[in-house]
Amino acid sequence: MRTTVINIKGMTCMGCVKSIKNILEMIPGVGDANVSLEDAQVKVQHDDAISSIALLVQTIMDAGFEVV
Repeated sequence: MRTTVINIKGMTCMGCVKSIKNILEMIPGVGDANVSLEDAQVKVQHDDAISSIALLVQTIMDAGFEVV
């Protein structure tokens, strides 16, 4: 498992946090997504052979958030 930190712009509440956590954890190969509203980031534990960083970023962007 690899841990990837992704900075996110556009989260305003705990609903945003839950949405991002839920969509990321639905991706095959993702073990855990720890989203921090305060730090504006997510730490994702994932199998890089199954779920690439590009896929994680695209999933967040498709949900309406900006990756910075």
